[in-house]
Amino acid sequence: MKTNVALVMPSIPVRTRLRKRALLSVEAQTHPVSSLAIAVDYNREGAWVTRQRALQMAVASGADWVAFLDDDDEWKPQHIQRCLEHAAETDADFVYSWFDVVGGTDPFPSTHFTNPFDPAEPIETTITTLVKAGLAESVGFQRLNRGEVNSGEDRFFTLGCLEAGAKISHLVEKTWLWHHDSDNTSGLPSRW
Repeated sequence: MKTNVALVMPSIPVRTRLRKRALLSVEAQTHPVSSLAIAVDYNREGAWVTRQRALQMAVASGADWVAFLDDDDEWKPQHIQRCLEHAAETDADFVYSWFDVVGGTDPFPSTHFTNPFDPAEPIETTITTLVKAGLAESVGFQRLNRGEVNSGEDRFFTLGCLEAGAKISHLVEKTWLWHHDSDNTSGLPSRW
């Protein structure tokens, strides 16, 4: 029986070309996604609102897992398959993998994505993760009340999953492309 995975993608109107590129990578998956939950921020509400709206659509689709992808990034063809296999091998509720950086430099230390996840010292995982749908729904996304800067929603999501008792596991493989060559908005509507 095929595992149902829903794509969760927040987007902004000015990224039509990038969104198409990201969706081509979703279409190329060796384990296809069962549904697409794409929310476009036409009202400039911010990434966390748009990501939460897409997450709610994905959960409503009846998916077992949700797979997050930002509209300016891409999955390599075996991303979903390898994350699901790793989840089965480790009995994980939340899997994050590694990435190749395109058009920039990796902002993390060189050892950040080469070690297993340690719940006693949790690291920032990025939002490109595969998470059980019920867990993701129970944690969700919220405004961080940091004024103009609302960075860290992915870190707070990871910490929320950990606090909810999730088993988080790291697949030490580069299964996606993190594009630094597009204009990063940090989820802020004032930047586009």
